[in-house]
Amino acid sequence: MSEQHYSTGASAGTLQGEADVAEADRLAPVLRDVHKAIGGIVLGQDRVIEQVLVTILSGGHALLMGAPGLGKTLLVNTASRVLGLDATRIQFTPDLMPSDITGAEILDQDVNGQRAFRFLPGPIFGQLVLADEINRASPRTQSALLQAMAEHRVTQGGKDYVLPSPFHVLATQNPIEQEGTYPLPEAQLDRFMLRIPLDFPNRDAERQMLLQTTGATTAHAPTLMNATTLLAAQKLVRRLPVGDKIVDAILALTRSLRPEDASASPDVRDAVSFGPGPRAAQALMIATRARALLNGRLAPSLDDVVALAEPVLSHRIGLGFGARASGVTVEALIRKQAQTIL
Repeated sequence: MSEQHYSTGASAGTLQGEADVAEADRLAPVLRDVHKAIGGIVLGQDRVIEQVLVTILSGGHALLMGAPGLGKTLLVNTASRVLGLDATRIQFTPDLMPSDITGAEILDQDVNGQRAFRFLPGPIFGQLVLADEINRASPRTQSALLQAMAEHRVTQGGKDYVLPSPFHVLATQNPIEQEGTYPLPEAQLDRFMLRIPLDFPNRDAERQMLLQTTGATTAHAPTLMNATTLLAAQKLVRRLPVGDKIVDAILALTRSLRPEDASASPDVRDAVSFGPGPRAAQALMIATRARALLNGRLAPSLDDVVALAEPVLSHRIGLGFGARASGVTVEALIRKQAQTIL
């Protein structure tokens, strides 16, 4: 890494001298190997893998959107193995209760015959949690997951139980048009740092997938990190400096997508019913730092803002009925604003 990247005027984050630079230099090849190892198992999804790693390095949660069979479960399992994290899986269904996620108190009896309630942790007590088909659960159950995502703890029987650290939720969502689904409320969507769409792999990647997954042996990714090293990397991400130009670009982009803001264009005022809040700007700020570190740089650039604008902002913007009926998309609005401002 070159020190010229962090010597530019920084308004947020401060690398603590040579020690942090040395740590970033040490982490850069490890993170490259992590990306490569996951990509060797989850084929044809390099952009998705990068954005999942950005989410985890930022300490956040991600919402994975895509058709069945694109490797979402494989991605989570492979990422947990490579990063050295404990993985759990929750299959959401309409009859799932909050205690099925968080855990429940059971009546236990010791060797002396004394009875007492004991808390039995649920599947939310993992370091990397796959919340499969999250929008199939009722709002009551979704609210239990929201507390865990927002506060990193659950409450049962009037007591708080702290979740493991690090703690990340990677959720998948079905199309809203299907029966038996519940749209996620805006407050819960806002807790997801990135919304990551999965596309079908290209022909070469799918051919390699056929050859790799239908043989007598199964490929396994190596373990390259652990919870301790990941937590250290997450702390380093928050110490990366962000130049004034990048901070102003993030502010300008997020504010321009709010219809009530003076900087909003007529297109935004006509199409958008609600825009991204301050948490969106915070998420974009941290995510650009994580992407910079993932790509071996000590400070984010405008390219990072452009690359992460859609996954960070798209689920935090609501379109009016007229805009939806006219075929306007959130992604197109974000791209247009990014081209104008950045």
